[in-house]
Amino acid sequence: MNFSMFTALAVFLALAHGAERGSPVKRDLRGGASELDRLVDDTSASLASATQDAVQKVKGHIATTARAYVEDSRAKIPPLVEKVPGEAVECQERVKPFVANAEERMKPLADNFQAQVEPLAQLMENFFKRLMDQTEALLTPQQNDRLLGCSSTSSS
Repeated sequence: MNFSMFTALAVFLALAHGAERGSPVKRDLRGGASELDRLVDDTSASLASATQDAVQKVKGHIATTARAYVEDSRAKIPPLVEKVPGEAVECQERVKPFVANAEERMKPLADNFQAQVEPLAQLMENFFKRLMDQTEALLTPQQNDRLLGCSSTSSS
């Protein structure tokens, strides 16, 4: 549409120019200039209108395409969501042998660690028990009752 208007304008100007050159009569330049101004204004208005139409068509096409994409994506999501539990179970089944293997390898290490730590824990427990016994022996009965949270005077 725009190209045909440009072509028509170019042909019109070429014909007008050629007809004016061949004519021995001088024409009024002011009248031709005002007509040319009007023609340029009309062409400019037509181009602006055509550009606006093209922009509106592109906007409409983009909006339609975006809506179609969103609707298509919405249609694809529920089947994917339905697949997730099945995929999770399948993944869990695939991982089970690796977990069992890791547990088998870690069990001797954990047992060994516990065997090494148990005597140390017993030693620490005995140390703290002996420390408490010695501390109690150094305190007077009133201090000992206060330390343990008991009061011998309140039991009357």
